Amino acid sequence: MFDNKNKPKGLKRIYLATLNSTRAFKWLLKNEAAFRQELMLLICSIPLTFLFKITLKEQLILIISVLFIIFTEIINTAIEAIVDRIGLEIHPLSGLAKDLGSAAVLICILISSGVWVIILL
Repeated sequence: MFDNKNKPKGLKRIYLATLNSTRAFKWLLKNEAAFRQELMLLICSIPLTFLFKITLKEQLILIISVLFIIFTEIINTAIEAIVDRIGLEIHPLSGLAKDLGSAAVLICILISSGVWVIILL
């Protein structure tokens, strides 16, 4: 059982949180095709920003917009995991939760695309 009053503090908490995050990233790389695709997009977009005559601030905005897609994909995957943990049977609310997470990713992709178009034009 989790003891809420005896949680790690300080550097130990940061270390344990880093281990948890690393485990999550490894799982995402192994199991989530969308995450791998978005990670490749990030890896390609970073050097791509150096090919344009834009400011450092604009480069960072472009890269952050792609990172925002990855962030949203992670949240979407978390929603899917929670829904599947509750039950694998078909239920309208389960489908809605997954669809809403997917819609959030789509909105982030549209925002990022818009940012890239605006900055590069």
